[in-house]
This record gives sequence, structure tokens and C-alpha cells, in this order.
Amino acid sequence: CSDVDFSNVTHIYSNSRAFVALKKDLGRVDCWGFRGYLGSFGDPDRSYYRQDCPDVHFSGVTDIYSSESAFVALNKDLGQAVCWGDQYFGGNCLGVNFSGVTDIFSTQGASIAFNKDLGQAVCWGH
Repeated sequence: CSDVDFSNVTHIYSNSRAFVALKKDLGRVDCWGFRGYLGSFGDPDRSYYRQDCPDVHFSGVTDIYSSESAFVALNKDLGQAVCWGDQYFGGNCLGVNFSGVTDIFSTQGASIAFNKDLGQAVCWGH
């Protein structure tokens, strides 16, 4: 992690083989770890490296959650989230409605977004 800039970091999150640093700067994160656990495509080599996190704006992210090989960044105020990492184990949450989500829980390969106020949940992953 010697090539990661830790200035202005407010929180660090992890899964089994990768890390995400959420920075105080609006919309900034750093990711590092093994390729398959950060969502790197095209190169099956699972060697350590630093990469840019998904091409999204992280401004307003309230929490980041993780399964064994994926991450979810949640903006509770807007009811939006972005997922990245292993696509089969929680890194793909396209079509998931995060409106009103109060918590996210994860297992090794799946996640559940829970809306406590409505008593509803939605799951994705394996």
C-alpha cells in the first residue's frame, strides 16, 4: 500500500483481498488489492496492484459495504449505490432499487439491501 495516498482519508474498507479508502475530498476514493476483488477485467492475473475505483462520482457516499470479493458504495440520501468487484459475487447490482435502503448486509458472495421503514429487502450475488 506504499503507493496509496492516505491524506484526507476518512475511512478504509476491506474485503478478503482488497481495500477502498474513502477520502474527505468530495467524490474521491482509492482502491488497491487483488485484481479480481476490485473488478478488473481482461487480465486474469490476480496480482496486487492499485487501480482507480469505478468511473463514478462518490460524492455523498454514506457507507461502503463488502462481500468477500466485491464492494457496494451507498448514498442513502439519494437512494443510489454502485457495486464493483467480482461480478458473480455482489459486484453487479444493476437493477437493484436502493431507494430508502437503511442497511446492507453481505455474506461471502451475496448482499442484501434492507429498507427497515418498509420492511422490504432485495438480494443480489450468489
